[in-house]
Amino acid sequence: QQAPDREKALELAMAQIDKNFGKGSVMRLGEEVRQPISVIPTGSISLDVALGIGGLPRGRVVEIYGPESSGKTTVALHAVANAQAAGGIAAFIDAEHALDPEYAKKLGVDTDSLLVSQPDTGEQALEIADMLVRSGALDILVIDSVAALVPRAEIEGEMGDSHVGLQARLMSQALRKMTGALNNSGTTAIFINP
Repeated sequence: QQAPDREKALELAMAQIDKNFGKGSVMRLGEEVRQPISVIPTGSISLDVALGIGGLPRGRVVEIYGPESSGKTTVALHAVANAQAAGGIAAFIDAEHALDPEYAKKLGVDTDSLLVSQPDTGEQALEIADMLVRSGALDILVIDSVAALVPRAEIEGEMGDSHVGLQARLMSQALRKMTGALNNSGTTAIFINP
């Protein structure tokens, strides 16, 4: 007796959700027509195989983590070159102010069409990144590096001032803000984290 009532109540709720938020806002996972995950190849066949889907997923956040001089930026630049080779638009937020255009060119990056920003603060970097993603025109965005995203308060403050958790809050807020836009636009965001 109770099961059909619960099922009917659920159907009514789902119909109301679809009406308010659009079709597909809530669905049973088994009913979902899943598209194969679109990817950007990394340029390394073994890494693409290890990732399990053939590259870096579009519309998602990817973190490349590793010790200093381990090739994190090189992997990101190879992905940029592959995205550009497929006709995509790429942006590079150079928070470290260390991008070497000649090296990028040797890796196959079309440096003439690469969008580059060298922001002064972490807030500026993440705001620029968010605006580029929300344009819907980007295929890939690289932020190099998370450690260089220094909050404005820390830059403008005195040496020795305590800024506990500022960068973590900044990153957390930016990721919450950008995740939906990345998914909607199909932009892959690569955060390099030393």
